[in-house]
Amino acid sequence: MTRLLKAMLIAMVLVGGLGASRAAEACPMCSVANEDGKDEAANARPRAYMYSILFMLSMPATIFTVFAVTFYRLSQKQAAMNEESLALHRDDSSSGSFESLDS
Repeated sequence: MTRLLKAMLIAMVLVGGLGASRAAEACPMCSVANEDGKDEAANARPRAYMYSILFMLSMPATIFTVFAVTFYRLSQKQAAMNEESLALHRDDSSSGSFESLDS
């Protein structure tokens, strides 16, 4: 049942995402406007424009990587805690330290 629910949720997200997407609204002439210039500051604009695009493209990957590494570390920490707890439980049960509740 949960597999079916997960599959339906993923399908709805994909269909919703594809249906909600539309053409990017941007000025296609921004780069051309930045390239026309006579002074040195105007000639540096295309490079700044390029760096701003690279920065905007790198942000989603950076954010995703930070979240992925954080969740990985949390899962490893939880797995280590589970192993430690299991080992302590095994040690306690094998040493016979538990007494019966009937007495």
